[in-house]
Amino acid sequence: MTLTPQNIRNAHASMAGHIIRTPLVAAPGLSLLTGLDLHLKLENLQHTSSFKARGAFIKMQNLTEDEKKRGVITMSAGNHAQAVAYHAHRMGIPAVIVMPAQTPFAKINRTRAWGAEVVLEGRNLNECEGKVREIISERGMTLVHPYNDYDVATGQGSVGLEMLEDAPDLETIIVPIGGGGLMAGIATIAKDINPDIRLVGVEAALWPTMSEMISGASSTAGGETIAEGIAVKHPGDLTKPVVEELVDEILLVDEDHIERAVSTLVEHQRIIAEGAGAAGVAALLQHREAFAGQKCGVVICGGNIDPRLLAGVLTRSMAKDGRIARLRIDISDEPGMLASIATAIGECKGNIVEIFHQRMFHDVPAKLAKIDAVVETRGSDHVQEIILALEKRNFRVTVLSDTETQI
Repeated sequence: MTLTPQNIRNAHASMAGHIIRTPLVAAPGLSLLTGLDLHLKLENLQHTSSFKARGAFIKMQNLTEDEKKRGVITMSAGNHAQAVAYHAHRMGIPAVIVMPAQTPFAKINRTRAWGAEVVLEGRNLNECEGKVREIISERGMTLVHPYNDYDVATGQGSVGLEMLEDAPDLETIIVPIGGGGLMAGIATIAKDINPDIRLVGVEAALWPTMSEMISGASSTAGGETIAEGIAVKHPGDLTKPVVEELVDEILLVDEDHIERAVSTLVEHQRIIAEGAGAAGVAALLQHREAFAGQKCGVVICGGNIDPRLLAGVLTRSMAKDGRIARLRIDISDEPGMLASIATAIGECKGNIVEIFHQRMFHDVPAKLAKIDAVVETRGSDHVQEIILALEKRNFRVTVLSDTETQI
């Protein structure tokens, strides 16, 4: 199969009953925040919570009976692994998933739950490739590549087809880019339906590999990103020319804005997205002027975020906005001090989340102590109100940043 608009239409028709036709929903909260007419394509509601289920289905559906009997193999640290395992289970196809050795247990367990054989190898997907080639040589399995495959990209293109069926007047579609399969598929069908539509790709600033490949620049990719789903070292050589020809612009987003996008989706739309899935919204927050006055569709491409990471992101967001403050309060180490602090904060309608006595600091005299209070507030102005109330009671107060150390 080649990547053509008609093949995408045919693939979409064949998905009926096998793939969820996810909704394209208006986003009034985010529209108000950004000043745009914004719609979200919720691929986080797809089977295995990611768009990857589309491409994996088309690739595996097109296998010959002999290929199905010998089984499929792929390398993936998360979403694609689960998509291949899911469809292999449904189709009765043996599946081997090669995952980096440090892949979180939750992702390994979810992949194994569909009956796939999981092999842990290396530190990243590039190091997994050698093991994949070895197993293909031994067992004759068929590779279902995460993105560098025309069948896979054809399946992913159905996302764009559905978006323009639901909202034909979209002016801009914003798509996260890792290996480029999703963007290549969407670009192919979207430009066929509306040659004037604007297509914007989004990469994590730490992993600008598609941008650099297209420009011919030396690779600078690397580093820890919350958007690990689009942190790809080598984009597809099949998808790159499609992206280069059809995509109007690729924007980079930093880690702070990716985190803000994850938390903003939860707070304003009650939508859970992983870092890569929220990258399109991050672009709206960081590059708002680039989309002013447009009707935009954003692909929320996945929702597989670790609960602990999500909790941390939401807490950090509240701290950045002043809705959670960490206050260090100097006190005399005598009865009644803690009650006085609690009264001052309570009278200001602040909510004490945690409180700690710090008596072991080397710079604290024996008859003095420090109280560290984590306080939930309405925002920065409310924090200042609480500080003034404490200072009126003769307490010395310091607002702690996330980088300051506590014992």
